[in-house]
Amino acid sequence: MASAASRKLRGARAPAAPSTAARLDRQCAAAESDDLLHHRIRLGIVSALAGTGSLTFVELRALLATSDGNLSVHARKLEDAHYISCAKYFAERRPQSEYRIEALGRRALARYLDHMQSVIESARTGLSRHREPV
Repeated sequence: MASAASRKLRGARAPAAPSTAARLDRQCAAAESDDLLHHRIRLGIVSALAGTGSLTFVELRALLATSDGNLSVHARKLEDAHYISCAKYFAERRPQSEYRIEALGRRALARYLDHMQSVIESARTGLSRHREPV
């Protein structure tokens, strides 16, 4: 068996850093654990709430341009995951639902955005390496 010194003399290289593909595989595995945010409506709800203190059901529905039923189903999934909370009350004799993002939701959104940023950067890097001549 060759010693470390003899391998070095023969030009053996140190172990390579993890490849971009391996890094992306790890990131994808982490992102798959949070498919909850990948849906357009749920991502929209959490993103909108992250930028505001709170929004009512009517405000979210208008912002996301979706139906009552669609918003209700997706908001409930986020509530069940403790990403958002909902307070129900009456205003001028009308029932109101007010949503807020929770700490768990903020962390999940930050992880999701970090993951998407790394995917974008990897895609840009790949595109710049393989540009076709004009």
